[in-house]
Amino acid sequence: MAKQELFKNPILRYILVHANAFPVDRANPGPSVIKTPVKNLRKKDLSLIMFPSGTRHSQELKGGVLLIAKMAGVPIVPAVYQGPVTFGGLLKRQKITVSFGEPIMIDRRVKLTEEYQAEILAQMDQAFEKIDHEVDPNFVYLDPAETKKNAEK
Repeated sequence: MAKQELFKNPILRYILVHANAFPVDRANPGPSVIKTPVKNLRKKDLSLIMFPSGTRHSQELKGGVLLIAKMAGVPIVPAVYQGPVTFGGLLKRQKITVSFGEPIMIDRRVKLTEEYQAEILAQMDQAFEKIDHEVDPNFVYLDPAETKKNAEK
């Protein structure tokens, strides 16, 4: 699942398509934003990588991940990335750590009420914090766009 703007670059599009990614129009999301990943999770032996906040720059979790997991009948596996946040940092071969938490199951028989969603999202938040602390409690994510904007002020 990747924002559609990433598919405009031919090289990146090639990589994304061959990684089984599909474009999402975040400004005008349609039913395919849910249907495509649910169908793929049911029919293929693949996982879905998704930022449950809708972007890698936000900390506010959204319910789309819950709906997809429930409809597909798959667990949510929280993952934490600690490492460079820019492509340049990757090229400099800075240390990268990706760590996974325990799967979180969504009961398919339970309606996704606001209360149930809040409960699962709280579990996810706790899992992210736990993993983050286990990997490196001193790691601080600095959004490059925010850092640049603050420097310009």
